[in-house]
Amino acid sequence: MKTKTVNTPSIYVGTYSKYNNGSLEGKWMDLTDYSDKDEFLQACQELHKDESDPEFMFQDYENIPEAFISESGIDENFWNYINAIKELDGDDLEAFEIWMSNDSSRDLSEDVEGLIEQFRDDYCGHFKNGLEDYAYELVQDCYFTKETPDIFIRYFDYTSFARDLELNGDVWENEGHVFRNN
Repeated sequence: MKTKTVNTPSIYVGTYSKYNNGSLEGKWMDLTDYSDKDEFLQACQELHKDESDPEFMFQDYENIPEAFISESGIDENFWNYINAIKELDGDDLEAFEIWMSNDSSRDLSEDVEGLIEQFRDDYCGHFKNGLEDYAYELVQDCYFTKETPDIFIRYFDYTSFARDLELNGDVWENEGHVFRNN
């Protein structure tokens, strides 16, 4: 049995004919149920078999990047995107969506696998206290050694360091997810 999540891409499919006649009749369709665009369109055809030549209208959608969808169409590359992000789950999928929404210049229509790789390079992790926890981990891992005197460790200002990392443009944070700027 396939697990549905809050991040499942779905679309409400009606038709222009029904809409123009005052009806919003249609159905929410889970796009992960279809292996490609042709299979999805076939299911839409079956859904609206009461019309001889239905013109599909995508009236609403969830968890689909805007680059892939319009009121009357869905991009062929969407299924490449779905297959590429299947390896992401939980925090990684949430972080990917935040990362994608941060830069509208990212091009989803071409190398989706390269985009996932770039995301993995940029993503530092999810931290309860966001940048301050990230700054603490970074300092502990990269700057302090066994030879660092305790007085330096006790008085190090992680809050200021975190602020400087962000102000310098090294990193950014959203909902506890921290990303490098590359």
